[in-house]
Amino acid sequence: MNLDRANIHHCQVKVLLADVHAFLDNLKAPLELVGHRTKYYKHLLLAVFESLGIPTTKLVFVEGSSYQLTKEYNLDNYKLCATVTEHDAKKAGAEVVKQVESPLLSGLLYPGLQALDEQYLDVDFQFGGVDQRKIFTFAELYLPRLGYRKRAHLMNAMVPGLAGGKMSSSDPNSKIDFLDAPEVVRKKVKLAFCEEGNTQENGVLSFVEAVLIPISELRIARLEGDKILEQGTGDQKPFVADGAPEGTVFSIERDEKFGGSMHYKSFAELKADFASKALHPKDLKTSVAAAINNLLEPIRTAFQADEEWQKIEKLAYPDPNAKPEKKKKKEKVYHPPPPGKGKNAQPPAVEAVNDSIVAATPEPTSVELARQQELTQTS
Repeated sequence: MNLDRANIHHCQVKVLLADVHAFLDNLKAPLELVGHRTKYYKHLLLAVFESLGIPTTKLVFVEGSSYQLTKEYNLDNYKLCATVTEHDAKKAGAEVVKQVESPLLSGLLYPGLQALDEQYLDVDFQFGGVDQRKIFTFAELYLPRLGYRKRAHLMNAMVPGLAGGKMSSSDPNSKIDFLDAPEVVRKKVKLAFCEEGNTQENGVLSFVEAVLIPISELRIARLEGDKILEQGTGDQKPFVADGAPEGTVFSIERDEKFGGSMHYKSFAELKADFASKALHPKDLKTSVAAAINNLLEPIRTAFQADEEWQKIEKLAYPDPNAKPEKKKKKEKVYHPPPPGKGKNAQPPAVEAVNDSIVAATPEPTSVELARQQELTQTS
């Protein structure tokens, strides 16, 4: 949502599709696959912005490989390598680059490349999660040493995964994918860690704070005449129940027999109710799942209507359980055996003459006899 707000307030936003970075990140994907994924994410981000009503006229997508393979960029990278210590490079990437027992050299290059991106993208500030802070500090220290100006950095808090802790691409149940079906979303939220009264490492609560309430506030502002947002796609109703008190930004809809709906004017109020156990995890999860499906519905619809995007998605994320196509067997062509050969061929007759075995000439057939007589008469 912070990226959306930057875009709304008349900034030119450059989105780096970091294909080279993705390849270097512990070689998780080959370059060809990374190339398909950059195209996939471009389609996805445009669909997300359009669904929210975020203007995209000042949105620019840049593939990292479009400049990271140039002579100038690589020369600057070599200059960094001649300046940066192994300790500083490893420390800068500690929270971003996967830490393994025997790290690859690519992990040490990663922070320097991200610092150089600020110069070659020609930006005034870089935006990222708080897990990027050490790389941002690294950039502020080393870019001036190459003669480049120091940039500003904006950070937002990391939203915990649904299972608690950091989201992980290796754990599909720790995150919601943009193209998840409604029933999949409900199942993932139902299984999410959301212990009654526990507000720590609670991914469901954090999602309400970081995503759902900010979007609800933007939709309310648009209804009140604020022209910050364009008209988005799909249902643009705020996450507020009908008949809610004025100032409500998020509602928990419940049946009257369970106490009726609960309405909140701020996240702080909702968090306090959850901490005091006035708000039950099941009721929170039900409303959160419904709100997420409201957000994803226009994105899923856009995907289903775009054949090119569908083809790219299959190339970017091939089904790991798909069986490889079997090669067609070559058709056997029948070649008849030469005369006297083959399994049905009759062996020549033999007869004994003076204790010797000799081949016997077979008796001529009637057709052969007739042919011999014809030739004799002609001669």
